[in-house]
Amino acid sequence: MAFIPTSPEEMKTRGWECCDVIFISGDAYIDHPAFGVPLLARWLESHGFRVGIIPQPDWRSKEPFMVLGRPKLFFAVSAGAMDSLVAHYTPARKLRHDDAYTPGNRHGARPNRATMVYTSRIKEAFKDVPVVIGGIEASLRRFAHYDYWENKVRRSILFDAKADLLIYGMAERAILEVATRMKKGELLSEIRDVRGTAFKVSLTEQEQAGQVTIPSFEEVGASKELFADAFRIAYRNQNPWSAQSIVQAHGTRSLFCTPPTLPLTEAEIDRVYALPFEKAPHPSYREPIPAWEQIKGSITSHRGCFGGCAFCAITMHQGKTIQSRSKGSILREIEALTRTSWFRGSVSDVGGPTANMYGLGCGNETAKQSCQRESCIFPAICRHLNCDDRAAVALLQGARALPGIRHTAVSSGVRYDLLEKQPAYFRELVAHQVSGLLKIAPEHLLDHVTDVMRKPGKKVFETFCRQFRAESDRLGKKQYLIPYLISGHPGCTLADMLELALTLKRMGMTVEQVQDFTPTPGTIATCMFHCGTDPMTGKAVSCATTDRDKGLQKALLLWHIPAEQAKVREALKILGREDAAALLFGTEVPEQRKAVLPKKLKKR
Repeated sequence: MAFIPTSPEEMKTRGWECCDVIFISGDAYIDHPAFGVPLLARWLESHGFRVGIIPQPDWRSKEPFMVLGRPKLFFAVSAGAMDSLVAHYTPARKLRHDDAYTPGNRHGARPNRATMVYTSRIKEAFKDVPVVIGGIEASLRRFAHYDYWENKVRRSILFDAKADLLIYGMAERAILEVATRMKKGELLSEIRDVRGTAFKVSLTEQEQAGQVTIPSFEEVGASKELFADAFRIAYRNQNPWSAQSIVQAHGTRSLFCTPPTLPLTEAEIDRVYALPFEKAPHPSYREPIPAWEQIKGSITSHRGCFGGCAFCAITMHQGKTIQSRSKGSILREIEALTRTSWFRGSVSDVGGPTANMYGLGCGNETAKQSCQRESCIFPAICRHLNCDDRAAVALLQGARALPGIRHTAVSSGVRYDLLEKQPAYFRELVAHQVSGLLKIAPEHLLDHVTDVMRKPGKKVFETFCRQFRAESDRLGKKQYLIPYLISGHPGCTLADMLELALTLKRMGMTVEQVQDFTPTPGTIATCMFHCGTDPMTGKAVSCATTDRDKGLQKALLLWHIPAEQAKVREALKILGREDAAALLFGTEVPEQRKAVLPKKLKKR
C-alpha cells in the first residue's frame, strides 16, 4: 500500500481529482500507528474515504494549505503528537532548539499554538470549508483552561481557533461517524450528537436533557475557586458509561461537549493496528526524524491508564479504561517488523502508557458503569480491579519466542505498586524484558508529596528496589533501575526537595536529569498550580511558582553536577541547612545500596 498522498502528483497516481478529508499535521508524516494523524488517515481510508495529509505546512501564507486543493468534506487539523507550546519551550519558558518530530531534529517547523494558526490559514484559503480540530493540543484545551505560558485562563481552543468542531480523545469512532454522515449529505453544523466532540451553541440552544453546566469562562477567569470547581466537575465526568454532556458559557455563546466515546473493543482496536501502515517516514524526507528512530522498534499493546497521576493528562485524553489488543494482533505486528530492512532483531518496547496494565480492567460491570475514582490503584488498589497478569505474561513470552526475535524489552515504564499483584509478570520482566536498565517513576519519595501526586511513597519504592535487586542477583544479572523524578511539583517545598536529595544520597542514587514540573492543560496538578488548592479535596497546596524557586528545587537533585552547586548552596542557605552540604557533597555511600543503580544514569 502506498503512502497517504501528500502532493498533487501522489493524488494523480491514485486517479484522484480531490480528497474527501485533508489532514493538517504539525509533525512530519511517519506512516506508523504510534502517530495520531497517520492512524486516523489510514482508518478513514479503510472505510472508503479519499484522504490526504499536509505535514508541517509553512504557516506564513495560505498557499501551502492549498496544495491538495479543496476537500469535499472537511479539513482535519492537529498540532501533532505534542502541544505546540510544550514542544517549543522548556518548563522555564526558554526556547527549545530541537524538535524530535521534524526531519533533522530542527526547531521551527510548526508555529506556537499550531491548531489556531493552521485553522486561521485554512479559513483564509477556503472560507466555506469546515475545519475539525483534534489531537492532544485541542483535546486538553477543549474547556476554558489555565495557560502556563501566558499565566492566564484562556477560552476553549474551539473559540480561539474559530474551528467548526472539536474531536477530543481517541478519535476513531468520532471522526468516522462525522465523515460518514457528511458524505451522506448532513452538514457539519447539524451534527450535534456524536460522542467525543465539542461545538459552539448559542445560549438559547444549550438546554438539553442530561447535561452538566460548569462555571463560565468569565467566572473561572475571575475566580480560582470556580476554576477548581469547573475542573473537578469536568474531570469526574470522564466515565464513558455514565458521563453527561458538559456546557460552559463563553460570553454570548457556549461550549457544548458531548460525553467521551465508548472504548474500542478488542476486535476494533485489532482492526486499527492491522491497517496497512508503511511503518516508515514519507520517502520525501532526506534527514532522520528522532521520534521515528525512538519508536520504530516498539509495539503499542494497549491504550489508557488507570493510574490517575496528578501530573498526567491521560484521563482527560485517552481515559482510564485499558483498551488492549489481542495477543495475536500484537504478534503479527512483531512478525511484520522482522520483514523490514532495518530491523535487527530487537523489539525496543511492548507496552502502552503503563506497560503492566495490559489486559487489566474493572472486574465489576455494575461498579464500572458509575465509577468516579481518579485512580484504580491509589491510594490503594481497588477491590474490583482485575489484576490477572496471565495475558501480559503470555504476550511477552510469545513475543520473544517468535522467529527472528533476539530480544524484547519493556521500556515504556511500569507501575511497581501494581506488581505486588503480578508476581509472574515481575519475574518475566526481570528475567527477560530489561535491557540492563529498567525505567520506573517514583517521582518523589516523601509520602506527603507522593500523596499529592497520587503516587506510591517511599516504602513501596524501597520494597520494589529490594525485590528487583534480589531477583536480578538470583538470575546472575547486573541490572539497574532508572528512577524518574519531578521537581517543583505542587505540594513539594524546597525543604522537601532537600530531604529527597538526602534520601537518594543515602540510597546511593544519583540522577543526571530531573523533570521540572510543567503545568499543562488537563491535569490535576496544573489546576493545583494555578489555584493553590487540590480541586478534588479543597485542601491548600504549596506551589513553587517562580522560575527561581523551581530552579532551586531542581538543582538540589542535581547536587553532584558542578554547574548546579552554586544553586544548591543558595538553597541550603535559604533553608538554614548549610550543614547539609557535607552530607550531599561527601563521598560515602552505604555499600549495600550501590547495586541498585549505577552511579550515573543516561539522560531520558
